[in-house]
Amino acid sequence: MAHLALTQFQLVSSPTDASLKTSVAGFKQGFIKTQSLRFQYPSGIPLLSSDLKSRNLHSTNKYQVCMSVGQAVTPKVAVSPLELDDAIEPPLNTYKPKGPYTATIVSVERIVGPKAPGETCHIVIDHDGNVPYWEGQSYGVIPPGENPKKPGAPHNVRLYSIASTRYGDSFDGKTGSLCVRRAVYYDPETGKEDPSKNGICSNFLCNSKPGDKVQITGPSGKIMLLPEDNPNATHIMIATGTGVAPFRGYLRRMFMESVPKFKFGGLAWLFLGVANTDSLLYDDEFSKYLQDYPDNFRFDRALSREQKNKNGGKMYVQDKIEEYSDEIFKLLDEGAHIYFCGLKGMMPGIQETLKRVADERGENWETKLSQLKKNKQWHVEVY
Repeated sequence: MAHLALTQFQLVSSPTDASLKTSVAGFKQGFIKTQSLRFQYPSGIPLLSSDLKSRNLHSTNKYQVCMSVGQAVTPKVAVSPLELDDAIEPPLNTYKPKGPYTATIVSVERIVGPKAPGETCHIVIDHDGNVPYWEGQSYGVIPPGENPKKPGAPHNVRLYSIASTRYGDSFDGKTGSLCVRRAVYYDPETGKEDPSKNGICSNFLCNSKPGDKVQITGPSGKIMLLPEDNPNATHIMIATGTGVAPFRGYLRRMFMESVPKFKFGGLAWLFLGVANTDSLLYDDEFSKYLQDYPDNFRFDRALSREQKNKNGGKMYVQDKIEEYSDEIFKLLDEGAHIYFCGLKGMMPGIQETLKRVADERGENWETKLSQLKKNKQWHVEVY
């Protein structure tokens, strides 16, 4: 049994300590689903909770885990129905805008700390198993009300990357989760919020209450599907803000769920760019994977308001990529998949960085990019 010296997790003083029995029992329990769909470890700390951020338990750089000879790994969670893994092709557009599915809001939770610029919520939606999806796909949401540009018609569909695996946060295949940042508009002259210009759909979702109904379409998208033909492949994931949503699904499938048909043994490497520590999304989950699977998961955070790049400027995700560029290029040459998800403004800086690195290596970036796309190693979804 490992001796874990990490603030979030239960400490075991010695193999003969009475607390060892408690710890072992706790680890056997694995994830305990509470009514609000949070999951707990032996210490009783929620896996998904903004409380962690408000207590400033997160480091702005790297977590350090001290352990003895063995390391206790939290057991993976059983999922059902396993028939969800039998389909050969992903479900596509089961429900269309003219005939959406009426789902139910299960929970809405703010998942950023008080110092985060803006508000981001984790929203769990119950589709009762009627709108199945694969990791990397998106749901469409039609907010209630009338389209101001088309009187009498409903609002247009807004697409959101799904932030859970096909089994959902309740592991029963009946829910899907979204990671939504509330879009708020501030008048540049008065500095005050103007609700009339706020994002219609994001505010509808973030203001929702358990039991509220929501019209969803989809699932849609194939470009971000997680290739599973090689369970030992390398997956490099680059996200800004809520663009981390599909990667949360990938990582839960790789490291949290017990899926008989998918035993991940490769490397998953996540780069996440946000403003500050309080803006980190799902950081407690990702940190647990670092502890349990240090040989299979790497995680690098780019905090633009707290970290500096090598030139003394703000640290953006492309700066982190450049920091590890030699290793990334080597992995790509060996067949790694690379994914980008987030605001479309992230791509020019990233492309510029990759081109500069390629030039320094004596490679032609356009040629390399063309080859990556041809090999289906290049996956981009920006909005």
